[in-house]
Amino acid sequence: MSEPHFDTVFARSDEDLSAAQALRYDVFVDELGGDGDLVEHDTRLEKDRFDRFARHLLLLDRARGGTISQQVVGVYRLLDNEGAARAGGFYSEAEFNIDALTVPGLRLLELGRSCLHKDYRGGMAMYHLWSTLAGYVSQEKFDILFGTASFRGTDIECLLKPLMLLQKNHLCPVGIRPIARHPRAVLSENTGDDMDRKTAMTQMPSLIKAYLRLGGGVGDGAHVDHKFNTTDVCLVLDVNKTSDKIRRLYTKEHAL
Repeated sequence: MSEPHFDTVFARSDEDLSAAQALRYDVFVDELGGDGDLVEHDTRLEKDRFDRFARHLLLLDRARGGTISQQVVGVYRLLDNEGAARAGGFYSEAEFNIDALTVPGLRLLELGRSCLHKDYRGGMAMYHLWSTLAGYVSQEKFDILFGTASFRGTDIECLLKPLMLLQKNHLCPVGIRPIARHPRAVLSENTGDDMDRKTAMTQMPSLIKAYLRLGGGVGDGAHVDHKFNTTDVCLVLDVNKTSDKIRRLYTKEHAL
């Protein structure tokens, strides 16, 4: 693969949105075995009802050439208060009670459907997405970033160590803490001091680790999503308490 030439843009057309949904299909359906009521298997597009109310941030590799669908290698869906009001709520509300967040005056931005093309993981691709996202967050003056992040699989026993680590060490403050709805993963009341942190962290998805490095935390409990073959936690980042880290991201002084 040639040296990538990254560029980030917001989707502005149906073609742009379809390009994002095509990559999401590759990742969430083909790789993870997920499905959904609005997924189009014939056109290979992973859709849902929130797409038309959100902004879609696309990471392009211009070196790939061809159409925008061929250039899209990363996506993020961004849903703010106004979009959620038109959509009848945030996506995360199906899995988590977020009443602690939806209070008057708080500018919320829900981050969802984040994924990278398999050939671009583990490098600088996610940094380019986050750098643009950080600039957007600062420009629009959002107070809270949040959204679900997924562990692959629905076997809680296999995921118990990283889930317990999150519950023990990384719960967000009660005042902004989401709570998992039913069906809810039973994480164990004993989070024990003998937890193998190293093993737990090796099982932690990179997106979750990135949030934690920025000072984010998780809600109470986890949601088992059998339709998407994932176990989800709700991540929350208080922008006002991590503004310096956010600023370093979009000024390219700090990489995740």
